[in-house]
Amino acid sequence: MNAVVKSINPESPLSKSIISSGDILRKINCNPICDVLDYEYYSYDDFLLLEFINKSGKIKLINLRKPEGLDLGIEFENSLMDVERHCCNNCIFCFIDQLPRGMRKSLYYKDDDIRLSFFQGNYVTLTNLSNKDIKRIIKLRISPINVSIHTLNPRLRSYMLGGDKGGTALKAFKSLAKAGIDMNCQIVCCRGVNDGLRLSRTIEGLIKLGPSIKSVSVVPVGLTKHRDGLTVLRPFDNISAKQTIRRVESYGKKCLKKRGSRVFFCADEFYMLAGLKLPENNHYEDYPQLENGVGMMRLFITEFEIALERLKHKSAVLQNQEQFDEQFSCKKSIVTGKLAKKYLTNLLNTLNAKYGKIDCRVYAVENDFFGTEVTVSGLVTGRDILAELKDKPLGTELLIPGNMLRAGEEIFLDDMTVSELSQKLAVAVSIVEPDGAALLQALIKPREK
Repeated sequence: MNAVVKSINPESPLSKSIISSGDILRKINCNPICDVLDYEYYSYDDFLLLEFINKSGKIKLINLRKPEGLDLGIEFENSLMDVERHCCNNCIFCFIDQLPRGMRKSLYYKDDDIRLSFFQGNYVTLTNLSNKDIKRIIKLRISPINVSIHTLNPRLRSYMLGGDKGGTALKAFKSLAKAGIDMNCQIVCCRGVNDGLRLSRTIEGLIKLGPSIKSVSVVPVGLTKHRDGLTVLRPFDNISAKQTIRRVESYGKKCLKKRGSRVFFCADEFYMLAGLKLPENNHYEDYPQLENGVGMMRLFITEFEIALERLKHKSAVLQNQEQFDEQFSCKKSIVTGKLAKKYLTNLLNTLNAKYGKIDCRVYAVENDFFGTEVTVSGLVTGRDILAELKDKPLGTELLIPGNMLRAGEEIFLDDMTVSELSQKLAVAVSIVEPDGAALLQALIKPREK
């Protein structure tokens, strides 16, 4: 029993009830509450019979009427109301297995929890689900969920996930699709393993599963230098990246004609590795795979361009030209990963073509911490920034993207803090949200007196 009440929101329909901290929610309308999925499903109705038990074993029954769908406003000690399910796989491409030693313990934890997929968007492999679990997902209509599928070949999936369950879990995947459970899928593409014709067969199989497959991202495998004892994998190069893009886009065009959606999308990294122009904004539809790096740079560029157009109108109505000029007077610098440098440089050139006043340098950091094959900005560490920028002209302010930091904290992956970096570089460091409009605002922000 993990549905232990921690507190009740003052606005909750239960705020004046006999429920106390430490009480355990056992049933709703006679249905046992095993975890957060049961709680969310059974508490949706407008008439509820709630059964709690307190620490001394006394049962408390509450009849409650409320608007349908209104949350009960209970905070539980464990948000899942159950033990979090960890990953039981040994994937050949697992990024966590490629982390260096000595990092925070939380970075080494592998979750594979279907409930976190539904509530937080985590990707799961389905290998730790029982038949009972699958039936419950279908009964409760838990949808959408995000699935790391990689291939529909049972033997190949077992190899890639490092165990027989990798292949047998495909039965559960197909059962969910047949039952109409919406799924967003991820294919971590490993060169020479599940790419080429094998990728084509996977895509064709997913198309046959029908409209339950809402979107599929094809992402190149991420390889660090810390792979001693792990399966030998090759990174994608210019030619293999182009081949993968052509393959995925050809299926995307067919799906667009038949379903009105491309369904299949390549991650930005493929286009960058191939040296190809990013697709236009409408290619990505409503950006269903943004968190997988699909369309992230295109969206960033679009946001920047829209904000720049608004700035153009703003500048036209400013009465005091000196006031406007002051916004562009600061010397600044931007730090990013190697792949993004040319795109940020192009945005600065676009800005300067309109105003000719921005003095800003873009620095691409070589990733020594994880290895030079890692070129995305989200994995740049504090010590690598320090090594790259020490003694470089940085101006009065260094702009860093927020995705380099631990969520909700000003700490890089190597545990260096933003303030430490600022001290060591002797420059003000500002965190910029990974948003094009936010970058433009940071560039033109008036110099602090």
